[in-house]
Amino acid sequence: MAKKKEEPVEIVDEDIVEEEVIDPPDIDSKYRMIILAAQRSKQLQRGALSRVDMDIRKTKPTRIAMKEFENRKVNFSFTDQLAENGEKQGKK
Repeated sequence: MAKKKEEPVEIVDEDIVEEEVIDPPDIDSKYRMIILAAQRSKQLQRGALSRVDMDIRKTKPTRIAMKEFENRKVNFSFTDQLAENGEKQGKK
């Protein structure tokens, strides 16, 4: 029997995990909250993982999405505010 050559194994430290920084802006109106929750609900229905500890079989995706926003677990940005900031910078 031929001996197999032993290749060096690279050890990766499993304890070092990069955490995603979640710093969403404040939601300024209930209408914006509804739109965001509806979009997140669609993501959850398509198979996205929930970021809050709720039973996805017993809780509707819309409730899960609203809880995620309440606990500030989801990143998002407002496109209308980004456009306004771009216009202000362009006029200077």
